[in-house]
Amino acid sequence: MKFINLLKISLSAIIRNKMRSFLTILGIVIGVAAVIAMLAIGNGSNNSIRETISSMGTNLINIKPSRPVFGAVRQASSSSTVLTVDDVVYLQNNSKLIDAVSPELDGSGQIVYGSNNWPTQFYAGNEDYPYIKKYEVASGRMYTSKEIKKASKVCLIGQTIVENVFGDKDPIGEVIRFKKIPFTVIGTLSEKGDNTFGQDQDDLMLTPYTTIMIRVQRQTHLRAIVLSAKSEDSIEETSAEVTELLRSSHKLGIDEDDDFEIKTQEELISSFSSVSEMMLVLLGSIAAISLVVGGIGIMNIMYVSVTERTREIGLRMAIGGKGKDILRQFLFEAMLLSVFGGIIGVIMGIAASNIVGSILGWPILITTSSILLSFLFCTFIGVFFGWYPARKASALNPIEALRHE
Repeated sequence: MKFINLLKISLSAIIRNKMRSFLTILGIVIGVAAVIAMLAIGNGSNNSIRETISSMGTNLINIKPSRPVFGAVRQASSSSTVLTVDDVVYLQNNSKLIDAVSPELDGSGQIVYGSNNWPTQFYAGNEDYPYIKKYEVASGRMYTSKEIKKASKVCLIGQTIVENVFGDKDPIGEVIRFKKIPFTVIGTLSEKGDNTFGQDQDDLMLTPYTTIMIRVQRQTHLRAIVLSAKSEDSIEETSAEVTELLRSSHKLGIDEDDDFEIKTQEELISSFSSVSEMMLVLLGSIAAISLVVGGIGIMNIMYVSVTERTREIGLRMAIGGKGKDILRQFLFEAMLLSVFGGIIGVIMGIAASNIVGSILGWPILITTSSILLSFLFCTFIGVFFGWYPARKASALNPIEALRHE
């Protein structure tokens, strides 16, 4: 049987039972649309996490103290005093692979300006800190190394603070109070918006680390050290060098464990991506179940079709039709139903993904691979579930088929 004849016969059989054919492909449509939508949401979330972490610098390396143990009880890392400014100086003077390094302190508190107040986070570092963490000045200026040495009470603020505390007023030169200490606003930071985790990246105050250590927290140790490698390709090598230098700075013996932890951006991306990819597989698997249900529907309808057209099958065999021709015909019909459902499902899946993204504001990423995967899977479903009914039709005895009422 020629392909064009096979196509005409199959289309004629599908059109002859429009409603039944529509209900049959509906399961495939829903399955394909669900798979594409779920994969788009999962891929979008995964991509958004990567972009958020990468926006802080792909060559960023974080150093934090290990959790100390007192009396067999592991304490919070914030209680450790192992990281100091001396470590930062030691890394600056001895590293060959570090591009920039800075102390890091952070915390929270209330900003007060006139009758307005606002709860916010503060971050503190040296003159390289904004470069390392990708902060840009929108207006005013960044604090200087001279202001760091003097522990000057100066700060830069994010756009969220500008809008909620100052409104339309220019904040440059104004004095705010933070933990009862007056700070002069010398600059504002460029807007970043919310990250993937829902955190407002513009709700912050940036100030010299010495100001926080001496005037606010009154401590000599650091919460963390941040640095950037000279290139993304040298991150592992830089981490190894930093480990060796810090062990030397802390005078740790060969048998002693590190009293600090080093985390790279790639490790953070891998950690969050593993969770996101697990959810992606779960969502895709749940959506794929509806495709299997749609395939069962195709098998069921093809069984009905074989029963209804038994005399037709017997007549075709009686005038010279071969079993393989009957097999191809019914298998092709099942595949056509699945393909039609797949095409409609792809269109609906893309539309549903875009609607979800625009209404809920979720990150959406529709990939060519997810569309091809869904379409190929639904075609396989059609062939797999259509095979047995088609095989049954091709195995009918022509004489018994002609006697069938």
